[in-house]
Amino acid sequence: MKITPKLRIILVLSLVLLNISCDQISKNVVRRAIEPYQRIEIFKDNFVLTKVENRGAAYSLGSDLGPALKIILLQILPILVLLILLRQILIKTNYSRETIIGFAFIIGGGIGNLFDRIVYGSVTDFLILDLGIIKTEIFNMADVSIMFGSLLVLTSAIFNKKDSFFREKTQ
Repeated sequence: MKITPKLRIILVLSLVLLNISCDQISKNVVRRAIEPYQRIEIFKDNFVLTKVENRGAAYSLGSDLGPALKIILLQILPILVLLILLRQILIKTNYSRETIIGFAFIIGGGIGNLFDRIVYGSVTDFLILDLGIIKTEIFNMADVSIMFGSLLVLTSAIFNKKDSFFREKTQ
């Protein structure tokens, strides 16, 4: 089935909106149902729900920056990067399906966290995973979207020769 440019744009934007929606719905549930730092063990110590408001970026980096610098680095710069990336995957048609899906996940997750920073002044994090050799810091569904999207893009860049986002076109 040939996907028209209009349908492609609708599908990409739908995937971005789906990621934003999953993130925001989960955060709204957590904001209403869990007290700050309350610990709810879903599966022993391996999967825990809690609620932390992160005023910085990953690992709270930048949380102690001045207000103007924080707005520039944690709001304006991410908005510009996400808009450029969205424009790129909507206009260019030579990316692999995996790269487009991966970037849609990254954009949706990025917008989800950016929305929190702008509207609430912090990002709500609420999940902790501890599987022994794999232990995470606290994260949210937007972070899951960003990580999943990054893995898709990386995998596509390594294994897909069609992806000109990372390679020069060859004849």
